[in-house]
Amino acid sequence: MKIKIFNHEICVCALLATNSICAKSSAEMEKIMTSQIYIILAIIAYLGVMIYIGIVFSKKNTQAAEFYLGGRKLGPLVTAMSAEASDMSSYLLMGLPGLAYISGLAEVGWTAIGLAIGTYLNWLLVSKRIRRYSSRIGSFTIPEFFSKRYGDDKHYLTCIAALIIVVFFVPYTASGFAACGKLFSTLFGMNYIVAMLLSAAVIVIYCTLGGFLAVSTTDLIQSFTMSIALLIVVGFGAVTTGGFDNVLNSVKALPGYLSLVQTYSPAANTASPYTPLMIASMLAWGLGYFGMPHILLRFMAIEDENKLKLSRRIASVWVVISMAIAVLIGVIGYALSQAGIIPVLEGSNSETVIIQIASVLSSYGILPALIAGVILAGILAATMSTADSQLLAAASSISQNLIQDFGKKKLDTKTSLRIARITVIVISLIAVFIAQNPDSSIFGIVSFAWAGFGAAFGPVVLLALFWRRSNKQGALAGMITGGIMVFIWKYGIAKLGGAFAIYELLPAFAIALIVNVLVSLTTKEPEDKLVRIFDEVNQK
Repeated sequence: MKIKIFNHEICVCALLATNSICAKSSAEMEKIMTSQIYIILAIIAYLGVMIYIGIVFSKKNTQAAEFYLGGRKLGPLVTAMSAEASDMSSYLLMGLPGLAYISGLAEVGWTAIGLAIGTYLNWLLVSKRIRRYSSRIGSFTIPEFFSKRYGDDKHYLTCIAALIIVVFFVPYTASGFAACGKLFSTLFGMNYIVAMLLSAAVIVIYCTLGGFLAVSTTDLIQSFTMSIALLIVVGFGAVTTGGFDNVLNSVKALPGYLSLVQTYSPAANTASPYTPLMIASMLAWGLGYFGMPHILLRFMAIEDENKLKLSRRIASVWVVISMAIAVLIGVIGYALSQAGIIPVLEGSNSETVIIQIASVLSSYGILPALIAGVILAGILAATMSTADSQLLAAASSISQNLIQDFGKKKLDTKTSLRIARITVIVISLIAVFIAQNPDSSIFGIVSFAWAGFGAAFGPVVLLALFWRRSNKQGALAGMITGGIMVFIWKYGIAKLGGAFAIYELLPAFAIALIVNVLVSLTTKEPEDKLVRIFDEVNQK
């Protein structure tokens, strides 16, 4: 007979079993339970720190601007690491390694290059201007920035932008809850729903208590946790396989695995060409950065715009190194599978490669089990750091932009904060409902939401900051076009195949940009007051 403890099957000594078998089973069970206990302790300690930070910062929020933007008090290190931690999500520790594990370097490599370029350009081109512009016109949410930038007194831009944020962020947040649920469910044999609800509760608690300062500070901690997890896994994996030479020897015989112009097919054990169109499609991931509300908010929140240069350097270096290590983990994971140290992973199971490595590490004793707990906390950190930022952005869209700006409901500070916190809870409940299916596709949701924000907001942000002739009619038309084209391309045009089967962000971004420019040129020029503010901001 067998019983299941923490997802492991343990033999129960039958009457006819020998004493040695019983002793071995008992020892194995004790070893597994001990390692699991220490992993749990490490994760509980980590979650406790996150909640404590929320409690501490809850005392510092006296108005909505502080809840949403931290009173523009972020230092350069917190700004940089918070922006990147909220950006990467579980894709850094699960998506990139899994993609590298199963198909080699081409697809994951060009995706990472696109993300790295997009990160740098966003910091270089957008960060200082949107910080300066948002401060000049007194905006502390992205929808509010659009309306004040274009003099939209009726707040149509605010309304549409807020609706887009909710449409794409609620399922995005749900994917984060689902990732946490799957992590605990896989590790400890917990019921998926229970695991997902517990994870969501922790995120909601520190987000509703502490607001932007708590989220940004926890993101800083979580970025360090992710970094530590990546380094530990690479070091342990390389040592376990006998060094990096053995890792390369395990994969270099696979056709196309280490190439950037070919991709490896594990089913057929063959290589197929990775065309220039495919490369352009993956590089297009970088365009998404220009429209990410939770990243743009970090730019708006730094205490001194002159410190953004330091933030840019920190963020760019961290992103390049962390993604390179994440890809390397996938390659090392394949070598570990070849050596029989971890199971051979197929399909979406390849995204659990870092969990498999952490599981092997935990079997080496108490200290390795605690270290494995830190690694798994890193996965949790990657997911939580994005989910909390998304919750805050979606909450600000509803409570501030829809209720107060568009709905003309003026609220006092206390009521505004209360509504903001209630909004976080309501959005979380909707996200929990969406995430209740354990078989939902996390990567698909993230990819689609990324395209939605990039296409709807990216062109508007760039033209708002760099083109004085841009007007509210063009911004509104471009924003709506970008959001709609993501749906049309993904669920319609892309199904035609061939050259049309590309990532929806690329064509939707281009079309939205063209529509914005054409409508702006064919409608009334912006008011003199708006042009003067534009010139004033850009002359500094």
